[in-house]
Amino acid sequence: MERLTEKKLAHLYTNANRIRELIIESLLHAGSGHSAGPLGMADIFSALYFHILTHNPKDALWDERDRVVLSNGHICPVQYATLALAGYFPIKELLTLRKIDSRLQGHPHRNSIPGIETTSGPLGSGLSQSIGMALALSLDKKRNRVYCMMSDGEHQEGNTWEAVMFAGKKKLSNLTAIIDRNNIQIDGFTEDTMPLEPFRKKYEAFGWNVIDVDGHNIEEFIYSVLEAQAVYEKPTAILAHTIPGKGVTFMERNYLWHGKSPNKEEAERAIKEIRSLGNKISHE
Repeated sequence: MERLTEKKLAHLYTNANRIRELIIESLLHAGSGHSAGPLGMADIFSALYFHILTHNPKDALWDERDRVVLSNGHICPVQYATLALAGYFPIKELLTLRKIDSRLQGHPHRNSIPGIETTSGPLGSGLSQSIGMALALSLDKKRNRVYCMMSDGEHQEGNTWEAVMFAGKKKLSNLTAIIDRNNIQIDGFTEDTMPLEPFRKKYEAFGWNVIDVDGHNIEEFIYSVLEAQAVYEKPTAILAHTIPGKGVTFMERNYLWHGKSPNKEEAERAIKEIRSLGNKISHE
Protein backbone atom coordinates (compact mmCIF):
# COMPACT_ATOMS: atom_id res chain seq x y z
CA MET A 1 0.00 0.00 0.00
CA GLU A 2 1.39 3.42 -0.94
CA ARG A 3 2.01 6.14 1.62
CA LEU A 4 -1.04 8.21 2.52
CA THR A 5 -0.27 11.88 1.86
CA GLU A 6 -2.53 14.85 2.57
CA LYS A 7 -3.02 15.28 -1.18
CA LYS A 8 -4.01 11.63 -1.59
CA LEU A 9 -6.37 11.81 1.39
CA ALA A 10 -8.13 14.84 -0.10
CA HIS A 11 -8.43 12.95 -3.39
CA LEU A 12 -10.06 10.00 -1.59
CA TYR A 13 -12.67 12.27 -0.02
CA THR A 14 -13.33 13.89 -3.40
CA ASN A 15 -13.86 10.45 -4.93
CA ALA A 16 -16.18 9.48 -2.08
CA ASN A 17 -18.45 12.43 -2.77
CA ARG A 18 -18.35 11.77 -6.50
CA ILE A 19 -19.44 8.21 -5.70
CA ARG A 20 -22.32 9.65 -3.67
CA GLU A 21 -23.43 11.78 -6.62
CA LEU A 22 -23.33 8.77 -8.94
CA ILE A 23 -25.38 6.76 -6.45
CA ILE A 24 -28.11 9.40 -6.36
CA GLU A 25 -28.14 9.76 -10.15
CA SER A 26 -28.39 6.01 -10.73
CA LEU A 27 -31.13 5.56 -8.12
CA LEU A 28 -33.13 8.44 -9.62
CA HIS A 29 -33.07 6.84 -13.06
CA ALA A 30 -33.84 3.42 -11.61
CA GLY A 31 -36.87 4.64 -9.71
CA SER A 32 -36.18 2.10 -6.96
CA GLY A 33 -33.33 0.83 -4.84
CA HIS A 34 -31.47 1.46 -1.61
CA SER A 35 -30.16 4.91 -0.70
CA ALA A 36 -29.02 5.02 2.93
CA GLY A 37 -26.53 2.16 3.00
CA PRO A 38 -24.70 3.01 -0.24
CA LEU A 39 -24.28 6.67 0.76
CA GLY A 40 -22.98 5.62 4.16
CA MET A 41 -20.32 3.34 2.70
CA ALA A 42 -18.94 5.72 0.05
CA ASP A 43 -15.90 6.76 2.10
CA ILE A 44 -14.90 3.15 2.72
CA PHE A 45 -15.32 2.13 -0.92
CA SER A 46 -13.25 5.12 -2.01
CA ALA A 47 -10.48 4.12 0.39
CA LEU A 48 -10.57 0.51 -0.76
CA TYR A 49 -10.54 0.94 -4.54
CA PHE A 50 -8.37 4.04 -4.75
CA HIS A 51 -5.77 3.29 -2.08
CA ILE A 52 -5.92 -0.08 -0.31
CA LEU A 53 -6.69 -2.84 -2.79
CA THR A 54 -4.31 -4.61 -5.11
CA HIS A 55 -6.43 -4.71 -8.28
CA ASN A 56 -6.39 -3.94 -11.98
CA PRO A 57 -9.44 -2.44 -13.73
CA LYS A 58 -7.98 -3.47 -17.08
CA ASP A 59 -7.71 -7.09 -15.96
CA ALA A 60 -10.51 -7.76 -13.47
CA LEU A 61 -9.55 -11.44 -13.14
CA TRP A 62 -5.86 -10.76 -12.53
CA ASP A 63 -4.65 -13.64 -10.39
CA GLU A 64 -2.81 -11.38 -7.93
CA ARG A 65 -5.85 -9.24 -7.12
CA ASP A 66 -7.41 -8.85 -3.71
CA ARG A 67 -10.98 -10.07 -3.52
CA VAL A 68 -13.95 -7.92 -2.45
CA VAL A 69 -17.13 -9.80 -1.61
CA LEU A 70 -20.29 -7.73 -1.18
CA SER A 71 -22.37 -9.79 1.22
CA ASN A 72 -25.03 -7.10 1.70
CA GLY A 73 -25.81 -7.00 -2.01
CA HIS A 74 -28.59 -4.45 -1.66
CA ILE A 75 -26.00 -1.67 -1.28
CA CYS A 76 -24.59 -2.50 -4.73
CA PRO A 77 -25.13 1.07 -6.05
CA VAL A 78 -22.02 2.08 -4.10
CA GLN A 79 -19.99 -0.77 -5.57
CA TYR A 80 -21.25 -0.12 -9.09
CA ALA A 81 -20.45 3.61 -8.80
CA THR A 82 -16.99 2.88 -7.41
CA LEU A 83 -16.14 0.29 -10.06
CA ALA A 84 -17.25 2.67 -12.81
CA LEU A 85 -15.23 5.55 -11.36
CA ALA A 86 -12.21 3.24 -11.10
CA GLY A 87 -12.50 2.35 -14.80
CA TYR A 88 -14.03 -1.12 -14.76
CA PHE A 89 -16.90 -0.06 -17.04
CA PRO A 90 -18.32 3.22 -18.45
CA ILE A 91 -19.82 5.64 -15.92
CA LYS A 92 -22.79 6.29 -18.24
CA GLU A 93 -23.87 2.66 -17.75
CA LEU A 94 -24.80 3.50 -14.14
CA LEU A 95 -28.01 5.04 -15.49
CA THR A 96 -29.17 1.55 -16.48
CA LEU A 97 -29.42 0.42 -12.84
CA ARG A 98 -32.29 -2.04 -12.34
CA LYS A 99 -33.45 -1.74 -15.96
CA ILE A 100 -34.52 -4.80 -17.95
CA ASP A 101 -31.50 -6.47 -19.60
CA SER A 102 -29.11 -4.19 -17.68
CA ARG A 103 -25.88 -5.63 -16.32
CA LEU A 104 -26.52 -3.60 -13.16
CA GLN A 105 -29.32 -5.32 -11.32
CA GLY A 106 -30.65 -4.56 -7.83
CA HIS A 107 -28.35 -7.22 -6.42
CA PRO A 108 -25.06 -7.97 -8.19
CA HIS A 109 -24.38 -11.27 -9.87
CA ARG A 110 -21.05 -12.80 -10.79
CA ASN A 111 -19.87 -12.37 -14.40
CA SER A 112 -22.33 -9.52 -15.02
CA ILE A 113 -19.68 -6.80 -14.97
CA PRO A 114 -15.93 -6.82 -14.33
CA GLY A 115 -15.02 -6.57 -10.65
CA ILE A 116 -17.98 -8.48 -9.19
CA GLU A 117 -16.63 -11.57 -7.44
CA THR A 118 -19.85 -13.21 -6.23
CA THR A 119 -23.60 -13.23 -6.63
CA SER A 120 -25.30 -11.75 -3.59
CA GLY A 121 -28.84 -11.21 -2.43
CA PRO A 122 -29.72 -13.56 0.42
CA LEU A 123 -28.15 -11.93 3.45
CA GLY A 124 -25.67 -13.91 5.51
CA SER A 125 -23.95 -15.78 2.65
CA GLY A 126 -21.04 -13.49 1.87
CA LEU A 127 -18.81 -14.34 4.81
CA SER A 128 -18.97 -18.05 3.98
CA GLN A 129 -18.08 -17.28 0.36
CA SER A 130 -15.19 -15.09 1.53
CA ILE A 131 -13.93 -17.84 3.81
CA GLY A 132 -13.80 -20.23 0.86
CA MET A 133 -11.67 -17.77 -1.09
CA ALA A 134 -9.42 -16.96 1.88
CA LEU A 135 -8.89 -20.62 2.72
CA ALA A 136 -8.05 -21.48 -0.90
CA LEU A 137 -5.59 -18.59 -1.14
CA SER A 138 -4.01 -19.64 2.15
CA LEU A 139 -3.63 -23.25 1.03
CA ASP A 140 -2.00 -22.03 -2.19
CA LYS A 141 0.29 -19.78 -0.11
CA LYS A 142 -0.92 -16.69 -1.98
CA ARG A 143 -0.53 -13.20 -0.53
CA ASN A 144 -3.88 -11.94 -1.84
CA ARG A 145 -6.34 -10.70 0.75
CA VAL A 146 -10.11 -11.06 0.96
CA TYR A 147 -12.37 -8.24 2.13
CA CYS A 148 -15.97 -9.12 2.98
CA MET A 149 -18.36 -6.19 3.08
CA MET A 150 -21.22 -6.92 5.49
CA SER A 151 -24.22 -5.20 7.02
CA ASP A 152 -24.91 -5.21 10.73
CA GLY A 153 -28.48 -6.45 10.14
CA GLU A 154 -27.33 -9.60 8.38
CA HIS A 155 -25.77 -10.70 11.66
CA GLN A 156 -29.31 -11.67 12.64
CA GLU A 157 -28.82 -14.64 10.27
CA GLY A 158 -27.59 -17.80 11.97
CA ASN A 159 -25.32 -18.90 9.13
CA THR A 160 -23.27 -15.72 9.63
CA TRP A 161 -22.20 -16.93 13.05
CA GLU A 162 -21.33 -20.39 11.73
CA ALA A 163 -18.95 -18.64 9.33
CA VAL A 164 -17.55 -16.44 12.10
CA MET A 165 -16.74 -19.57 14.14
CA PHE A 166 -15.13 -21.34 11.18
CA ALA A 167 -12.90 -18.40 10.24
CA GLY A 168 -11.74 -18.06 13.84
CA LYS A 169 -10.96 -21.77 14.06
CA LYS A 170 -8.95 -21.70 10.82
CA LYS A 171 -7.14 -18.49 11.86
CA LEU A 172 -7.73 -16.93 8.44
CA SER A 173 -5.55 -13.85 8.84
CA ASN A 174 -5.92 -13.01 5.14
CA LEU A 175 -9.63 -12.33 5.72
CA THR A 176 -11.02 -8.98 6.83
CA ALA A 177 -14.73 -8.45 7.43
CA ILE A 178 -15.78 -4.81 7.07
CA ILE A 179 -19.08 -4.40 8.87
CA ASP A 180 -21.30 -1.41 8.16
CA ARG A 181 -22.48 -0.62 11.68
CA ASN A 182 -25.14 1.92 10.70
CA ASN A 183 -27.74 0.58 13.17
CA ILE A 184 -30.62 0.44 10.67
CA GLN A 185 -32.48 -2.16 8.63
CA ILE A 186 -35.64 -2.09 6.58
CA ASP A 187 -37.91 -2.61 9.61
CA GLY A 188 -36.28 0.02 11.81
CA PHE A 189 -33.27 0.22 14.10
CA THR A 190 -31.28 -2.97 14.61
CA GLU A 191 -31.34 -2.77 18.39
CA ASP A 192 -35.14 -2.57 18.34
CA THR A 193 -35.61 -5.30 15.73
CA MET A 194 -33.07 -7.85 17.01
CA PRO A 195 -30.31 -6.51 19.27
CA LEU A 196 -26.74 -7.19 18.16
CA GLU A 197 -24.78 -5.85 21.10
CA PRO A 198 -22.32 -6.66 22.54
CA PHE A 199 -21.16 -6.87 18.91
CA ARG A 200 -17.42 -6.57 19.46
CA LYS A 201 -17.30 -9.13 22.27
CA LYS A 202 -19.13 -11.70 20.14
CA TYR A 203 -16.48 -11.58 17.41
CA GLU A 204 -13.68 -11.61 19.97
CA ALA A 205 -15.22 -14.68 21.62
CA PHE A 206 -14.90 -16.53 18.31
CA GLY A 207 -11.22 -15.70 17.94
CA TRP A 208 -11.25 -12.57 15.80
CA ASN A 209 -9.22 -9.39 16.04
CA VAL A 210 -11.76 -6.53 16.23
CA ILE A 211 -11.24 -2.85 15.44
CA ASP A 212 -13.82 -0.08 15.92
CA VAL A 213 -13.50 2.84 13.48
CA ASP A 214 -15.35 5.92 12.32
CA GLY A 215 -16.47 4.77 8.88
CA HIS A 216 -16.30 8.34 7.55
CA ASN A 217 -12.73 8.96 8.70
CA ILE A 218 -10.80 7.62 5.72
CA GLU A 219 -7.40 7.94 7.38
CA GLU A 220 -8.59 6.02 10.44
CA PHE A 221 -10.10 3.32 8.25
CA ILE A 222 -6.91 2.90 6.21
CA TYR A 223 -4.85 2.47 9.38
CA SER A 224 -7.31 -0.13 10.63
CA VAL A 225 -6.72 -2.12 7.43
CA LEU A 226 -2.96 -1.81 7.95
CA GLU A 227 -3.44 -3.21 11.45
CA ALA A 228 -5.45 -6.11 10.03
CA GLN A 229 -2.62 -6.86 7.60
CA ALA A 230 -0.16 -6.97 10.51
CA VAL A 231 -2.16 -9.59 12.45
CA TYR A 232 -1.00 -13.07 11.46
CA GLU A 233 -2.84 -15.37 13.87
CA LYS A 234 -6.51 -14.49 13.37
CA PRO A 235 -9.04 -12.85 11.01
CA THR A 236 -10.01 -9.23 11.58
CA ALA A 237 -13.44 -7.62 11.83
CA ILE A 238 -13.58 -3.87 11.30
CA LEU A 239 -16.69 -2.41 12.90
CA ALA A 240 -17.15 0.68 10.75
CA HIS A 241 -19.58 3.02 12.46
CA THR A 242 -21.36 4.94 9.70
CA ILE A 243 -24.24 7.32 9.28
CA PRO A 244 -26.85 5.89 6.90
CA GLY A 245 -27.56 8.41 4.15
CA LYS A 246 -24.29 10.27 4.89
CA GLY A 247 -24.04 13.58 3.07
CA VAL A 248 -27.78 14.08 2.56
CA THR A 249 -29.38 15.63 5.66
CA PHE A 250 -32.94 14.42 5.05
CA MET A 251 -31.72 10.85 4.61
CA GLU A 252 -29.19 10.68 7.43
CA ARG A 253 -30.10 8.26 10.26
CA ASN A 254 -33.57 7.75 8.77
CA TYR A 255 -34.25 4.04 8.36
CA LEU A 256 -37.11 4.79 5.95
CA TRP A 257 -34.40 5.50 3.33
CA HIS A 258 -32.94 2.01 3.73
CA GLY A 259 -34.85 0.71 0.72
CA LYS A 260 -36.12 3.88 -0.94
CA SER A 261 -34.89 5.88 -3.94
CA PRO A 262 -35.21 9.66 -4.38
CA ASN A 263 -37.58 11.42 -6.75
CA LYS A 264 -36.32 14.21 -9.01
CA GLU A 265 -36.73 17.00 -6.46
CA GLU A 266 -35.11 14.94 -3.71
CA ALA A 267 -32.25 13.90 -5.99
CA GLU A 268 -31.51 17.51 -6.96
CA ARG A 269 -31.49 18.53 -3.31
CA ALA A 270 -29.29 15.56 -2.39
CA ILE A 271 -26.71 16.29 -5.08
CA LYS A 272 -26.61 19.94 -4.08
CA GLU A 273 -25.85 18.94 -0.48
CA ILE A 274 -23.20 16.41 -1.53
CA ARG A 275 -21.45 19.00 -3.71
CA SER A 276 -21.58 21.48 -0.84
CA LEU A 277 -19.96 18.87 1.40
CA GLY A 278 -17.26 18.34 -1.23
CA ASN A 279 -16.57 22.07 -1.43
CA LYS A 280 -16.24 22.23 2.33
CA ILE A 281 -13.68 19.40 2.35
CA SER A 282 -11.66 20.96 -0.47
CA HIS A 283 -11.28 24.20 1.49
CA GLU A 284 -10.24 22.63 4.80
